[in-house]
Parts: sequence; structure tokens; C-alpha cells
Amino acid sequence: MPMAGDAPTPGRLPWWRRFGPFGSKEAPWAGDRPALRRAFDRVLSWLTAAIVLTLLIVLAFNIPKGVQATRDHFAKRAPVSPDRYTSSRHYPGHKPDLAFDKLNDTWWGPGVAESGQGQWIEARFDQPARLLDLIITPGISTRAEDLRKSALPHRVTATITGADGKTTTRQLTLDQGAGPQRRAFRVGEVSAVRFTIDSAYGTSAKKQVSIAEIEFFGPSSANSG
Repeated sequence: MPMAGDAPTPGRLPWWRRFGPFGSKEAPWAGDRPALRRAFDRVLSWLTAAIVLTLLIVLAFNIPKGVQATRDHFAKRAPVSPDRYTSSRHYPGHKPDLAFDKLNDTWWGPGVAESGQGQWIEARFDQPARLLDLIITPGISTRAEDLRKSALPHRVTATITGADGKTTTRQLTLDQGAGPQRRAFRVGEVSAVRFTIDSAYGTSAKKQVSIAEIEFFGPSSANSG
């Protein structure tokens, strides 16, 4: 464009410049030039939209789980009693049902010396039960003077069978002390829970591992009121 003086009258453009946008329009002034949309910006916009959409889908699927987890956290607890009991083996007079009889001076033992590694006790529910907490009382009673009379479970693997038949596992670590020990045990609807002993405290060739009581707790019916 001319820098000074009157602009000369433009002549007729050649035929090859009259087709399409080639030179048919005056070039815009600096600052009036439209912003260029690069290919990278377009890809970035699509990627951002895809990430946001994915997050929304994940959030939609997890909202019900989050609501249920919140309800479980604040729910009042009530005891849940198994319907049947079994074990890998038991010491005479100390069957597995004695670990679920609500009495802390009776106990189950596998009748195997040392740690009893691999021995298990299982509780079964005729109707699927929702579990939130668990209490295990190790040893043969809650009395401190009885602690040394048996080995005490240390690490225990809980194998949970869900209402759909699928199994999952939880690792429980118990303290070396007398009395009941509560653990969070939010496992949803279950039909069976098996406790397998992995290790024990105070083992010896003259003692077997023992469990005085196993108690389950689920949401109280008062929560729906």
C-alpha cells in the first residue's frame, strides 16, 4: 500500500488473479488480522473435552458408592449372627461354633501345635448379610492371665464370599493383648467369611493357637428410621 500521496487507481487484475481469493481482497492492517487456529490448539481442545467427559462418566458411576460409603461410616452398628460354622479341623470339645456363641470364655482351636498356619474357621450366612465391623477376641478368654495358655493369632487372611459368589481377601493384623479387638470390615453383602491363620504370637510345641470369639456387625435397622 502506498506510504504517501494519493493512491493510484488500481487497474484491472489479471485473469489468473480474479479466480478465488488470490489477491482479490485488500490485506488487513496489522492488529486486524484474525487469530490463526492451529492444528495443535484444535487437538488440545478435543483432548480437554474428552478428559472432562471421562471424568463426568466416572463421577456418575461412583456417586452411588460414595453415598453408600458415607451412610456406612455414620450408620449405627448392630450384631450380625452367622447361621452355620465350619473349620479345617478342631480340638476335641472346641468346635468352631464356640467362636460365635457370644461367650468369651469358650474358644475354638485347630488342635495343631505351633502357629497353626493354614488352619481356618468359617462363618456362613443363609441370607447375604452386609458387614461393616468385626471384633476378634484372641486366646481362650479375655483374662490377661490366660494369654500364655495358648498361641494368639497374629496375621489372619479373611476370604470373603460375596452374594454373587465372587471372593475377595482382606489382611487382618491383631495385637498381642487380651480382650476384644475391633477392626473395620466393610465388605458389602456376603454369604461367607473364612479366617485363615498366617502367623501367631507365643507359639510352642505345647500350645495351639486359639480364638475365643468372632463377632460381626452390620447396619442397624434403626438407620432407616
